[in-house]
Amino acid sequence: QVQLVESGGGLVQPGGSLRLSCAASGSIFSIYAMTWYRQAPGNQRELVAQITSGGRWASGGSTNYADSVKGRFTISRDNAKNTVYLQMNSLKPEDTATYYCRQSYYDDYGVPGDYWGQGTQVTVSS
Repeated sequence: QVQLVESGGGLVQPGGSLRLSCAASGSIFSIYAMTWYRQAPGNQRELVAQITSGGRWASGGSTNYADSVKGRFTISRDNAKNTVYLQMNSLKPEDTATYYCRQSYYDDYGVPGDYWGQGTQVTVSS
């Protein structure tokens, strides 16, 4: 069973930085994307940043970001550690939310599926 564990959340002042981590264990299928989402109280869950495999998870791939975080957030991965990161700079109060990690994969039959982490809280406040 795949387990995704997010960490790195916390309280930070506006303009500050945090780095979130999503560590995956037990992955056995072909991963084609890792995505960070966030959800603030009363709001729908929204995509923040995504990194895709481009056909080969071991290397390559591409990234995309929500317009609201472009230029401030950076998604990256460390394949050796099975970990995806979200570096968040110039944080704003509107970035306050619970951040979730999602792993998207194809199983041995080509059927897509996904796993979610439990979330980590980010609060941006003075």
